[in-house]
Parts: sequence; C-alpha cells; structure tokens
Amino acid sequence: MSQPEKRITKRSHSWFKKFQYDPKTDSPKDARNVLLVVVALIAAVTFQAGVNPPGGVWQDAGKDGDSHDAGTAIYASQTGAYYVFMVSNTLALSTCILVITSLTYRFPFHLEIWVATASMMITYASAVFAVTPRKSVHFRYLLITASVPFVMRCFGYFFKKYCMSENENQIGSEEEGEKRDGQAGHQV
Repeated sequence: MSQPEKRITKRSHSWFKKFQYDPKTDSPKDARNVLLVVVALIAAVTFQAGVNPPGGVWQDAGKDGDSHDAGTAIYASQTGAYYVFMVSNTLALSTCILVITSLTYRFPFHLEIWVATASMMITYASAVFAVTPRKSVHFRYLLITASVPFVMRCFGYFFKKYCMSENENQIGSEEEGEKRDGQAGHQV
C-alpha cells in the first residue's frame, strides 16, 4: 500500500497582509474612500462621547455632602480619569477632522465641508464646556489638545518645504561645484 503524499505548504505571513493597501492593485481613490468612512465613524463616536460622557450627567443638584451640579458629567467625579478621557477624546476628534478636511481638499463643496467641520468642533467644545464641572478640567489644555494635529501638520509641511528644499539646494550646489572643478581639471 502506498502512503499518502505529504504536502508541503508555505505558511502565510499573516492574515492581514491580504487587507493591507497595495499600490499595485488598489487605487488611491479606493484608499481615500475607505479612509473617509473609517474616519467619519471615529469622528461620530468621539463626538457622541464628548456630548454624552460615559456615565451620563447628574439629573439633580447635590444635597448636603454631595457637591455636584445638575447637567454635569457623573464621570467627572473621578477627576484624573475624566481628564484623560477628555484629552484623548478631543485629540481623536480633532485628528479625524483634520483627516476629513485633508482628504476632501479640492472636492466640490470643500468650503461647505470646512464650515460643517468647524461648526462641529464648536458644538463639541460648547457641549464639553456645558457638561464639565469648572473645577475638574482646565479648558486651556483641551484647546491645546484640539490644536495639536493641526500644528503638527503645519510643522511637517513647513519642515518639508523649507528644510528639505535647503538640503536639496545644498546638495545641488555641491554637485555643481564638483562639476566645475572637474571641468577646470580637464581644461588644464
């Protein structure tokens, strides 16, 4: 009796390699559309979490020993945890808004998208301001957190534009100098 053949199979590198972006098969348009869907979902979740914080809001004012106001976040009673939540949530939302506006640049109605996203950030900020007790979060830190993605993007842009162009100019100057030196050597 013959024995069954043993098949030698290669193990796949990883299951998610199949789903990664491949410039050979995937178009940039498809990648942009996927990113817009994912970022819009993240923006919706973070916006909702900021407007309706975990645990909800107090329905009544605190009595005797309780010191809370009606309409403020219950989660804010844990000051450190609430602060981490608000900073992380604000960073996620502002990053999503940056990606949405970047991916829709030069689209039809781009100005309207900017107005809508700016209005959404103002609405988010006013909701956070309304449900957060004044003593638990320093709002200037949330404002700084919201601006971090935009500042980082601008910093990256200026770094790329000015520092990289200076390096290219220096490299180009060195190459021209070498060419001139080589030409001068041939003329002698």
